[in-house]
Amino acid sequence: MAAASSSDYDGCGAESNEANSKWLDAHYDPMANVHTFSACLALADLHGDGEYKLVVGDLGPGGQQPRLKVLKGPLVMTESPLPALPAAAATFLMEQHEPRTPALALASGPCVYVYKNLRPYFKFSLPQLPPNPLEQDLWNQAKEDRIDPLTLKEMLESIRETAEEPLSVQSLRFLQLELSEMEAFVNQHKSNSIKRQTVITTMTTLKKNLADEDAVSCLVLGTENKELLVLDPEAFTILAKDAVTSLCFGRYGREDNTLIMTTRGGGLIIKILKRTAVFVEGGSEVGPPPAQAMKLNVPRKTRLYVDQTLREREAGTAMHRAFQTDLYLLRLRAARAYLQALESSLSPVSATAREPLKLHAVVQGLGPTFKLTLHLQNTSTARPVLGLLVCCLYNEALYSLPRAFFKVPLLVPGLNYPLETFVESLSNKGISDIIKVGATLVPCGR
Repeated sequence: MAAASSSDYDGCGAESNEANSKWLDAHYDPMANVHTFSACLALADLHGDGEYKLVVGDLGPGGQQPRLKVLKGPLVMTESPLPALPAAAATFLMEQHEPRTPALALASGPCVYVYKNLRPYFKFSLPQLPPNPLEQDLWNQAKEDRIDPLTLKEMLESIRETAEEPLSVQSLRFLQLELSEMEAFVNQHKSNSIKRQTVITTMTTLKKNLADEDAVSCLVLGTENKELLVLDPEAFTILAKDAVTSLCFGRYGREDNTLIMTTRGGGLIIKILKRTAVFVEGGSEVGPPPAQAMKLNVPRKTRLYVDQTLREREAGTAMHRAFQTDLYLLRLRAARAYLQALESSLSPVSATAREPLKLHAVVQGLGPTFKLTLHLQNTSTARPVLGLLVCCLYNEALYSLPRAFFKVPLLVPGLNYPLETFVESLSNKGISDIIKVGATLVPCGR
């Protein structure tokens, strides 16, 4: 009987292990050039076609630029550069309107970069933290040359060891310098304001109104200074801010839905979800109405529509020329009307830079007595108008004006100045005529 070789045993063992394994080996590529960690991976239906893609926040090792990669199966579908190293990735729905495609959020440093359709959409930055008062006072003394760099270093090291709040980036960089480099650094940065900025360490999502799988979600950010921020998915404003150090959700006592939190100061917070709580969609939803996403029942093409289409295709050049001719005539008539308004002084806006005025009239009443209100406005940016006279020219046989002449005070740019008078119609036959309003500038001293 022939003896079996060791390779035969190895092959049989591998096949046996694969048959007994709960996993199928779909793909293995040791040279895929994907460098990331768990927080920067996300699975999402990015295009609303039911096929989920793998979103990777690649760290870009070896001095390479970080990149956003989207994989479809074993292949990289799209790849784009990232502005900074990613810390976490999450996908979430921002709105209820069709198409229901999720947005992608990448956390990096103090910022969250939101992508829609794999294109940059919004950038949210964490608010700056208040600086340490002692640190601020030390840099103010350095600005006034009241302490030397060596004393500044010793005091900053003391603050770093005893204070609960971390130092700013400027102070941390100063403490890393050699003694010969400190004076130049202080002279360069002593006039700068102290800024303290935290960074995002983790990120997840939280349903906003409904617990459904396709409901709108809020971004939840965990920061280095032990704060928890909840962002609104539409306005990207902070909805809630807690200095929470730990969270736990589940059954507590006889309640099924209990949220337990501990704070940085040693506090304990227990919240119980009401059994009568109903999560419904809000009625004041912004954006287009849902009916806009409904498909219209477009009727079939009629014979008249087909004939009209053929006629436009055959006579397209002639129709375009006729349109251009009518457009030129319209422009010519508009230019003539504008010229006539300028020549007859009927334009509400003056045409000269010497008189930057705008005038319009409002007539109120049913007759025979009317109220005429003239609204004057100085349209210049900074120059006031002084010495302006306004008069009304009318047919004295038809109208009577108790006040037809106005001496206008100084006109400040941008303000509206009303001038009021009354007009009485003298005709019993209903004859009307035009009342012209003229304005002229009289130099001061005349």
